[in-house]
Amino acid sequence: MDRIDSVRGLQARADAERAAGRRIALVPTMGALHAGHVSLVKAARQRADRVWLSIFVNPTQFDDPRDLAVYPRTLEADLVACRDAGVDVLFTPTAAEMYPEGSDTIVEVDALSRPLCGASRPGHFRGVTTVVAKLLAAAKPHVAVFGEKDFQQLAVIRRMARDLLLDVEIVGAPIVREPDGLALSSRNRNLDPEARRQAVCLVRALDAVEVAVAGGERRAESLLDLARREIARAPRARIDYADLRHPVTLAPAPERLDGPALLALGVFLGPAREGEGAPVRLIDNRLLHAQPGGGRSS
Repeated sequence: MDRIDSVRGLQARADAERAAGRRIALVPTMGALHAGHVSLVKAARQRADRVWLSIFVNPTQFDDPRDLAVYPRTLEADLVACRDAGVDVLFTPTAAEMYPEGSDTIVEVDALSRPLCGASRPGHFRGVTTVVAKLLAAAKPHVAVFGEKDFQQLAVIRRMARDLLLDVEIVGAPIVREPDGLALSSRNRNLDPEARRQAVCLVRALDAVEVAVAGGERRAESLLDLARREIARAPRARIDYADLRHPVTLAPAPERLDGPALLALGVFLGPAREGEGAPVRLIDNRLLHAQPGGGRSS
């Protein structure tokens, strides 16, 4: 595995690979790698001759400085994980490399960035799309792979690539979960044992709503009430959002579901006592398949 720190160096490597007729897949990450990231590498390997992974904790997508400060950084362990996963090139730029002095250009996808995470994290997706655009310009990949746990992020990046006519395929890979159902996330390691136990309220809520839809429930508000009640069973959980959205446009789902709908959840898990640390923000989602015409009417 080769490690490259400079944009120029990565671009030169990309030019050489492309000239040799080899396909490049990029897996952008912020490090603190886990089995979910390894699954992205495997998905990338199925689509390309060379798999590149980037590790860059992007400061412009953090709306809360405390969140940036505590975001886990485990570079030495990440190097081992990348080698074991068969990554060909690891790109580890500095903030100064990605944002040269005087940088004044941003990339923003407007409508898709507003709801869900965007409603409570102003500027977050502007930071995401700006850095992903830079990573795509640096790596020149044929395909880039992102996890479906960050469903809104995936939708935003797909729209950005389409709107800017970027010659890259954006691929979503399925969520990888821990044995109790909690979606794998780098932030999970910031949970204390009790918060970790309560974090499964997310998957309990997703499961309960999916069962209700399978049983014929189609009323959006009833389904959301069910999700909120499940989350409320975790005393240290505070809901950021619980919403039903169109899986492509992220527009609000109709009052009665009549087709596929995305159930998206965002929750803060607080510390044992106030002031002992910052809450840990977790997200999860489930695509619901509600067939039109069925369901309860009251």
